[in-house]
Amino acid sequence: MQKHYDVIIIGSGAAGLTLALHLPKHLQIGLLSKSSLLSHSSTYWAQGGISAVLDEDDHFDDHVRDTLQAGAELCHEDATRYTVESAPELIHWLTELGMPFTRERGEDGERGFHLTREGGHSHRRVIHAEDATGKALQTTLVNRVLQADNVEVIEDAIAVDLITSQKLGESGDNRCLGAYVLERRSGQVYSLSAGATALATGGANKVYLYTSNPDGSSGDGIAMAWRAGCRVANMEFMQFHPTCLYHPDAKSFLISEAVRGEGGKLLLPNGEAFMQRFDERADLAPRDVVARAIDHEMKRLGSDCVYLDISHRSKGFIQSHFPNIYRRCLELGYEMDKEPIPVVPAAHYTCGGVLTNLQARTDIDGLYALGETACTGLHGANRLASNSLLECLAFARAAADDIAIQLSEQPPQPRNLPAWDDSRVTDSDEEVVVTHNWHEVRRLMWNYVGIVRTDKRLARASSRIELLLNEIDEYYGHFKISSDLIELRNLALVAKLIIDSAIKRKESRGLHFTLDYPEALAEASDTLITPQPRRED
Repeated sequence: MQKHYDVIIIGSGAAGLTLALHLPKHLQIGLLSKSSLLSHSSTYWAQGGISAVLDEDDHFDDHVRDTLQAGAELCHEDATRYTVESAPELIHWLTELGMPFTRERGEDGERGFHLTREGGHSHRRVIHAEDATGKALQTTLVNRVLQADNVEVIEDAIAVDLITSQKLGESGDNRCLGAYVLERRSGQVYSLSAGATALATGGANKVYLYTSNPDGSSGDGIAMAWRAGCRVANMEFMQFHPTCLYHPDAKSFLISEAVRGEGGKLLLPNGEAFMQRFDERADLAPRDVVARAIDHEMKRLGSDCVYLDISHRSKGFIQSHFPNIYRRCLELGYEMDKEPIPVVPAAHYTCGGVLTNLQARTDIDGLYALGETACTGLHGANRLASNSLLECLAFARAAADDIAIQLSEQPPQPRNLPAWDDSRVTDSDEEVVVTHNWHEVRRLMWNYVGIVRTDKRLARASSRIELLLNEIDEYYGHFKISSDLIELRNLALVAKLIIDSAIKRKESRGLHFTLDYPEALAEASDTLITPQPRRED
């Protein structure tokens, strides 16, 4: 089976949904979601908010400076300024859509937006919907997309690989023609053709054993783009959120940065505060500093966790500012208003990704990358808190404008693409191979390519990932594909890209900290990796 759209959007989080809503209404759009449209993406689980200069005492230059400082001099100033200056208009757009931002009554009696402050920010500029901003944003965008006559939602479908002119042996510049897609329920693979294809599949944080991300964060877009011939950048910068609830039943439940923004203090098991020993900003230091400090103290003491204490605030304050966090902690036996809660770092955000320009274009004509899949230059060596949802919105709008121009100049024409060929493969009777390799990839990344790295650890990881990739490729070539196998294949490839990038960086900067090169180099530069030309995978 084959179907044609003007635009294919692979991914249904904030970036993909925003792109669909900003594209011209005459374009026919196919929007792929791995599972249900509402709850699958990382967007849905985001708690904190969206950073935006909305207060009269705040300024664009302040937001830019905070972002550049958090990014350890590796942020691209043009991407940073574009994103920051887009924020107020995008917040207005969301408000018009019905986004239920939290409000408060000011001294003048008017109900304005409630702004909170998070680590690395010099002002209160994080606009939010209680402590479940992502859920409110996803719900708002989904409701509008479902009303759009030009968007066809394809749920329970996972992209297998991109189809490019180069893969088909055509001459000239490489161009993305569409994608092969696995329908998860039937197991059938079909092709989608399009004039433009956008990757908005999120990050790759499931590559680590402990993560705050949903199960689908397997780096699909990054892996597909790499196999198609796109460069990737800064893959070594994986952000670990400092404070995930430490509990066997919590599934790495995230404790928002805003808890520290509202006065929460990190404590050792004996009740001693410690962040002031690591940074003058103490508990409001950027995430890389806080995560490294916690990791250091846990290893020094042999402790399973540290503690986050906001019990000096009233129960009413905590319940009103963090209702969902309070409720979940209570379900697990912790009363935030009476006691500190145990927390540990967990893999949270992929700062690198597919290299793009300010229009979200990749190295391949007709292929765009958005959100956590992309490396726009905004995050540098460490993402500033609550800049991620903003980036999704800003670059989705930029991509929509560019796609509209490109398709008006060269309207897409349906074309026949080769059918998926599974005539030489059989059903697997050993799914344990997929399960075993999945766990091994994640454990080796946690042990050898985590918060603190060394040359020896990276070398071990590099040797082992090569063996795993060979095993996975052999398995992929002999058996019918499944969603688990697709994700494993992508996960292992992204793990290799992270390891290779980390080996190339001979310094410590931002989220990449190595004991062998503890100081930063005098000049900051991106880590770029270019795929070597190869035959069809």
